[in-house]
Amino acid sequence: MASINLIEAFQEFKDAENIDRPTLMKVVEDVFKTLLRKKYGSDDNFDVIVNAEKGDLEILRHRMIVEDGEVQDPLAEIAYTDAIKIEPDFEVGEELFEEIDLFDFGRRAILAAKQTLASRISDLKKNLLVKKYEDRIGELISAEVYQAWKKKPC
Repeated sequence: MASINLIEAFQEFKDAENIDRPTLMKVVEDVFKTLLRKKYGSDDNFDVIVNAEKGDLEILRHRMIVEDGEVQDPLAEIAYTDAIKIEPDFEVGEELFEEIDLFDFGRRAILAAKQTLASRISDLKKNLLVKKYEDRIGELISAEVYQAWKKKPC
């Protein structure tokens, strides 16, 4: 299982950024789906599973097993001889589920995913801030401002 310890990351964002776990899990799933689209051209035959309780991330690819030489779409189908190399008891017509290792994406793709994740989380924070204060537009606020000197106690 391609596992990343995400529990601390989820807890940090939940506490510091006020982003709930389901939203963060959806963002992580979307980022990895984007990564899959860039590498394979489509994310239709992939499932991204983010388990916030365990801190696991799994990417599963499912393809239909077809007769040798009849593979028309390599993203959706796999030849029988290739399938039995993975598991010897497969038969034609069955669906093959295989786990994609995160290291298969490469260092650059993972760094791009990290930047995309940071960007999406920044956008979420901005949207939360806008929602928090959008009903206060036009409201007058008065306050007293005091200057605090660095070297003098207040």
